[in-house]
Amino acid sequence: MSDTNNPRDYVVIKALEDGVQVIGLTRGTDTRFHHSEKLDKGEIMVAQFTEHTSAVKLRGKAIMQTSYGEIRNDDQ
Repeated sequence: MSDTNNPRDYVVIKALEDGVQVIGLTRGTDTRFHHSEKLDKGEIMVAQFTEHTSAVKLRGKAIMQTSYGEIRNDDQ
């Protein structure tokens, strides 16, 4: 459901290696995994926070761009 008066935050994730996992976490009293994707090197995913998704967990080397800036997870 889209509401133009209350835009949702988007994040852009770019995989820097094969097998990067993007995991969506639920809202509510119990935080749970509700969705996951695997990205290969160079793949880009655009994700949106919704009434169901309150957090995103990344595993692997990736760059995430948000309205707050860029976060790199490549110092392993």
